Amino acid sequence: MFLSSVLDLTIKKIKSQTANVLTLINLSLGGFSIISGMKGELNLALLLIFLAALADRFDGMAARLLNSESELGKQLDSMCDIISFGVAPALLLYEGIIVEFGAPGTFFTVFYIGCGAFRLAKFNITENNGYFTGLPITAAGCLLTLSFLAIPYIAPVSFLFLMIILSFLMVSPFKLKKV
Repeated sequence: MFLSSVLDLTIKKIKSQTANVLTLINLSLGGFSIISGMKGELNLALLLIFLAALADRFDGMAARLLNSESELGKQLDSMCDIISFGVAPALLLYEGIIVEFGAPGTFFTVFYIGCGAFRLAKFNITENNGYFTGLPITAAGCLLTLSFLAIPYIAPVSFLFLMIILSFLMVSPFKLKKV
C-alpha cells in the first residue's frame, strides 16, 4: 500500500515535469548554440538551434498530452525561447554575415532580439483563442537560422533586410492560426 502510494506520487511528479525538462533541453541547446557560435563553430550552432526547435515542439505536446500545462511552464518556455530563437539565431547570423555592417548590423541584431522578447511577453499576457498575433519567435528564429545556409549565394544586405523584416513581423498585429 505504502509503496503503491509512493510510486503513484513519483509517476505524477515525473509526468508534471516532463514538459519542463524538455523546455530546459531547448534552453540548453540554445545556450550551447551561442557558445558554439562564439567559438566559430557556426555549422554546429545552426544544428543546435534546429534541435532546440524540436525540443520546443515536443514540450508543448508533452504538456498537453500529460495535462501538465501551467503558468510556470508557459513563462519558462518563453524564457527559453528568447535564448534559442532570439539570441542564438541573431548571433549566428551576426557572426556569419551581419558583422560586415558594423554599427547598423549590431543595432539590427539587438533590435531582432528585442522584438522577439516583446513578442514573447505580449503572448504571455494576451488571450490568443487559437491564433498567434504576429510571427512566433520560433518560426522567425528558424527562418533566420535557415537563411544562414544561403550566405554563399545571396547578397549580404539581404540578410540584414531579412532580420529587419522578421523583427517587424514578430511584433505586427496580423493573426496566424495555430496548428
